[in-house]
Amino acid sequence: MAMMASGLLFSATAGALEKVRLAQNASPISGITMVANQQGFMKDHGIDLEVRSFTTGRQCLETVIGGGADIATTAEAPTTAAAMANQPIAFLARTQYSDLKTLTSADAGIDTLADLRGKRIAFTAGTGAEVYTMKLLEKAGLTKSDVQLINLRPQDMAAALASGSIDAFNIFEPHVANARRVMGDDARLLNTSGIYAETFNIVLMQDYLESNRETVLNFMRALIEAEQWIKDNREQAISVIAEAAGMPEEDLAAIFDDYIYEVVIDDRTMDILNTHAQWRLESGNHPSGATMPDFSKVVYPGVLQEIAPARVTAEGL
Repeated sequence: MAMMASGLLFSATAGALEKVRLAQNASPISGITMVANQQGFMKDHGIDLEVRSFTTGRQCLETVIGGGADIATTAEAPTTAAAMANQPIAFLARTQYSDLKTLTSADAGIDTLADLRGKRIAFTAGTGAEVYTMKLLEKAGLTKSDVQLINLRPQDMAAALASGSIDAFNIFEPHVANARRVMGDDARLLNTSGIYAETFNIVLMQDYLESNRETVLNFMRALIEAEQWIKDNREQAISVIAEAAGMPEEDLAAIFDDYIYEVVIDDRTMDILNTHAQWRLESGNHPSGATMPDFSKVVYPGVLQEIAPARVTAEGL
């Protein structure tokens, strides 16, 4: 009888799960959502998470805007683009940040930033890699006219570099680690630490938040639990995230400390959003007539403040 009662309880609980469709970048930058799902934190909070995987945050957010998913993991680049296009998005929190990187080959003749002059450099348009590329050139004292910029998908960069059709590429992990594994001693990582850090964030549509607020609160509770689990279980976290991202554990272990996982809205979060939006205005990379976004209409701190107020520290919110 006890087993039957237990079974009925399980059935009722399972039946109460709320389906949420997540558009997720399938790389370690989405580590918190990966852990929240794989370790059962989503189900613990009544959520049946259906994950659609993409290679860029831009694809994730476009899927949400188009109605193909409910929530996106996405970077600041697609977020500012959507805000400047007056899309009714709701930014709930940053979940990760990490430096972007530049990989070159041993025979490309690139040892310093100045050596980038005249080289063929790949990046992915519409992502944080584009802003990073501009910041990198600025740091090197170069302009776009001093190099040949090539727009490539992240997954195509390693083959292009190995074949010699490009001299370097600028991108987020794990694509640099993947290329280094393939190229071995022929790969060279340029020292660009601190030039530009990309954030990864939780973004959804405002109407979804309004109609499903309790579900969204539970989603965020699961992320906070996942963050703590990652901090408490480093080796297991590497294993879980590597499997979800489809990469060897040893590759992720080598770069794992590059990822800063935390569910917050802090000054860094807002600074990066504003920096990216300002870059769009200065570069002309924005919709016609766009102005600096009013992020108070895009960033929704109330969700995080309701469940963990100490995690919202950005001034002016």
